[in-house]
Parts: sequence; C-alpha cells; structure tokens
Amino acid sequence: MIVPMKKISLIIRENKKDETLKKLRKLGIVHIEIMEGSGQRLASLKEQIALLESAVFTIGKKKKVKQKEANTAEALSVAAKIQALDAEKKQCGAERITLSSELDRLKSWGDVDPSSISDLQAKGYEVSFYEMPKAEYELLYESIKTVRIDATKSTVRFMLLKSTKEDLDEAVSSLNTYRLALPQLSTSEMKQRLSELGARIDEIDDTISSYACYVESIKRAIGATEKEMEFETYATGMADENLSPESEVPLSVSYFTGYIEAENLDRLKQTAQSHSWGLLVEEPSEEDNVPTKLKNNKFVSLIYPLTDFLGTVPGYFEYDISGWFLAFILIFFGIIFGDGGYGLFICAVAALPIIKSLITKKQISPAFLLVGLFGLSTVLWGTLTCTWFGLSPEQLPAWLKSLSIPVISNVYADKIWYPFWTNGTAGLTTAQNLQILCFVFALVQLTVAHIKCAIRNRRSLKVIGDIGSAIELIGMFYLVLSFVVNGEVFSLGLVIGGIPVGTIAIAFIAIGFVLSFIFANYEGSVIKSILSSLTNIVSVLLGIFNLFSDIVSYIRLWAVGLAGAAISATVNELAGPLLGNFMFMILAIVLLVFGHGLNMILNILSVIVHGIRLNTLEFSSHLGMSWSGHKFKPFEEKIKF
Repeated sequence: MIVPMKKISLIIRENKKDETLKKLRKLGIVHIEIMEGSGQRLASLKEQIALLESAVFTIGKKKKVKQKEANTAEALSVAAKIQALDAEKKQCGAERITLSSELDRLKSWGDVDPSSISDLQAKGYEVSFYEMPKAEYELLYESIKTVRIDATKSTVRFMLLKSTKEDLDEAVSSLNTYRLALPQLSTSEMKQRLSELGARIDEIDDTISSYACYVESIKRAIGATEKEMEFETYATGMADENLSPESEVPLSVSYFTGYIEAENLDRLKQTAQSHSWGLLVEEPSEEDNVPTKLKNNKFVSLIYPLTDFLGTVPGYFEYDISGWFLAFILIFFGIIFGDGGYGLFICAVAALPIIKSLITKKQISPAFLLVGLFGLSTVLWGTLTCTWFGLSPEQLPAWLKSLSIPVISNVYADKIWYPFWTNGTAGLTTAQNLQILCFVFALVQLTVAHIKCAIRNRRSLKVIGDIGSAIELIGMFYLVLSFVVNGEVFSLGLVIGGIPVGTIAIAFIAIGFVLSFIFANYEGSVIKSILSSLTNIVSVLLGIFNLFSDIVSYIRLWAVGLAGAAISATVNELAGPLLGNFMFMILAIVLLVFGHGLNMILNILSVIVHGIRLNTLEFSSHLGMSWSGHKFKPFEEKIKF
C-alpha cells in the first residue's frame, strides 16, 4: 500500500533555523520540500564531497586491508593528498607520452644530442638535418651540399652544414618541409627521464594503495558531509518573510513545506507545540509533489530490490502494484528462461549467500531471496513443459516427463489437440497452446488493471467506463485467439451449445467501446465526458487497435522462451559429438559452459526488456500509471553510505 501522507507547512523565527532543523533531524519523520540552497558554505561542502568521492574512485578496488579509523577532517586530509598524488601521476603520464612520441620520431636517427649542435652554432656553423623522399633528394640542386647519413629504399636522411646563416637560408629554403625539428633533450636524457617517470608513477601507485585502509572512513565522511550539506540546503533554502517592515524591531520568520506520514502527525504536533512552531496541516492535492512511501508485507517487499534497480516509483495518487508486479514477473521470468536446468542453477547461486547469512546469523538480503524465487519459478515452468538443459524428451527419464502437463509439454510437441467443439476437424499444436496461455496471462493481468480502476472510481459513473473497458478486453481476447492462434478453432462464427461465442465477442467489443466512450472521461457530466471523447476521437478509435496489440504483445513470452530453448538445443548439438571423444572432452565442456552461460545472459536481458516491459508499460498503461513518483526521504540523522 501507499502510506497516507499529510502536507505540512512549518513557520519559525528566522533566527531559529539551525535549532529547528536540528530538532527535526533528530525527530526524523519529516520530508522537507526545499529544492535548492545557496551560500559559500554549501559550495564548500559540495567541493568536499567531490574531493572525497574522487579519492574513493582513485583508490579503486584494492585487496581487503585492515581499516583505520579517521574522522571527517582526517579523511579530507587524506583525500587531498590522494588528489595531489593523482594529479602528479597524470602529469607524469602526460610527460611520458610526450617523451615516448619524441623517441619514436627520432628512433631512425640514432642518438641525437642537441647540445652538440648548439656548440657548432656557437662557433658560427649552422647545422640542420633533413629526411625526405629519395626521389626528391636526387633532384636537389648541385649548389646544395649534403652529408648523407642514412637511407632506405624510399627515404634519405642527410645533414646540411653552412658557414653563415644567410647562405643557408638562400640555399635550402625549399627544404624546410623536410627539416628535422631537434628535441630539447638528447635521446639518452629522454630515456633516462622515462625511466624516472616510470619509477615515480609506480611510487605514486604504491602510496595511493597505502591509503586503502582509509576507504571506509572516507565513505563515512562522504555520508556525514552529505548530511551536513542537506542541513545547509534546508537552512539556506527556506523562504523568509519580514512581518514588520516599518517597525524599528523587525520580526522575520522562515517557513517551508514538507510531508509526513499521517501516523506520525501527532508526534510532530507535540514537538511543534513544545517549541512554539507554527504548523499548518493540509491534505495533499494532485498539484502537490507528494513523495511516495510503500509499505507491504515481507513477501511482497521482495520486489523492492528490482524496482529500486529500475528506479520505478509510483506517484502518490497512483497505485501500489508491488504484489501484482511480483506475481507476474515471477511468471514471466519462468516462461522466458523456460528451462528447469537453468532454474536449478539460479537456485544454487541464490542458495550460497542465503546459507552463508544463516550460518553467520546475518540478515538475508531480499535480493537473494528474490533471485531464489526466480529460480523456483523457472524450475516449475521447466517441469510443466519438460524442458531441461535443452535436452530432447527422449534423453530425459520417464518420471520427469510424467510431471509435465501434456498440452504444453515438449514430450507431445508433435501432437495435435482437438477441442471438443471442433469434432476433430481442427486442432491446436503444443506451440499454439503455449500462445493461448500467454494471452490468458494478458487477459488476467489487464483485467486486474481495469478492476483496480473500477474499485477506485466506484463512487463515480466513471466506473461504468472501467467496466466497459474490461468487457471490451474480454471480447478482444477472443479476437486475438481467432486472428493470431487459429482461425478455424476460434472462428468468429463459432457456436458452442447454442451460444454464438464469436458473435458475443464482437458484441462485447462494441458494447465495451460505447460504455468507455461515454463514461471514460466522466467528471460530473455525461455530456462533457462524451464531448471529451469526441475531441480525442482519433486516439479513442486507435485505442481499439492498441488494445489488440497490447494483448498480442504477450506472445513475446512464448517467442523469447522458444528462442532460448533453440539456442540451448543448438549448443547441445554442437557439443554432443565432441563428448564421445576423450581428446575433445575439454573443448566440449568449454563449449557447453560458454553456450549455456551466454544463453542465460541473453535471457536475463530478455527479462529486463520484455518481462519488465509488460508490467511497467502494458499493465501500467491500463492502470493509467506513469511512474511519476519519488521516494519519501525524511530529514534524519542516520547516515547511509
């Protein structure tokens, strides 16, 4: 459920800001709605957090070392040292890259010493070096005298020596393109400098690594500084009002708005009364940016690690679908993974940390419990369909095959199932039965959405529009079976026991559409509701096709599961012949591990892309949810890092 909230406005004396915030922080029950603060102090705290976070990033993941305790000031000092070392390391790295590039440029010239060239220049000789294509070198003027140093098939390296600068400029002005730019250091000095830089970088790395013992203290300092920054944000972000602008003794107050759980309101009232705060309590309206807090039983709460990972939070005035989300994602996960063998592996992965927590008597992480449920769901689906590690039914024991449900089992993949109303004239394959099951999940999940909407609107005629949408959904479900699964088994002219099933389905679509058209936008006036539907007639008509596509969208469960099964079977076929040869046994094992491992990774991505989409898009759109909420975060002393 979404915890009921109250909107509060708190008015205090301007000079009581810090005192009030300290008491509210100790109370820890108010979500303060202040977006931005200001001031030099706040900017300084932001810089400190950036410095501390940079230090943690620079240290990186090191081997576990015994941690040393340090307060915030000491942690900042360590972070500053790490930052200075990291800056020096980057500078050394940049210099090393430059020197390496210079050595690469000069390597064909051997040892180069610019100081010896400077000695010649001091004596009045201008010496220059060139590297040019051999063909062009052979075309040089005879007046240009060169000393050939080295040559390859395509390039010539040579030296020019002239007694005066004027002579040189006059004779070789056309060669400037090929002139060698002399380095500032000799090649031997550069190599020595490179060695020194490498040693210094290693020394810096060792020094930074030695600070790994302060990582936890730095993280705690980040949390403490963030809390301090939060405090400063609220203190400087409050609105101020001068109540006596003309008085010699000005009276200024500060105020802010926030939200509190309804059950904690009495505690705040008592605190406000004892400290003479002005307190205004209101019911939140849809215009307010009300935070959301979810409260469910321990089982339903297992979905929270997944929704936290996705960053999905329902708006305060939306629905809490945590229970339905958990139920359907477990089903979708099992179908998409589809393989009972994979499910056993997932259960084993989840069991290890769970057992470790039990042995050490620590609290079990909900994330591992959720993964365990995913594994059990996959094992169940693999059992029902007789799918184990991509093996064919012939390779599985009889008792395992007997546990499967025939109409959806791989054991009977080639069998045709004849519904009683076809009299043996038309039947369904196992694949079509699986498709029908996926569409049944669509019908159930989307019907749940419209029932929830109807319950919320039960005191308004808008509920008739919700009922109409549900009726339309049922009719569209049969239409999907006819058009997508099998038009002969589910024909539009089907009559069972004198009941025209196909005709009723079409009538349901028509009746549901009319009811939805008239009452979907009801806000006190039927006429206005109809006019609103007419105004958006294009989107209303497209809604019929969207409903069809929403149901058909659930076939992705079967399709993705089928693709995963095909990949696992292919991996087995490739590795099978190798298992019979001892020489290729290791290669076969590597192929099996890699192939099935890759398939499981692809399945995880498929769950994220397809399984979660059905909950957060198709299901949510029928609920009218936009996931526009943000979490309730009370202003409290507790530091999280």
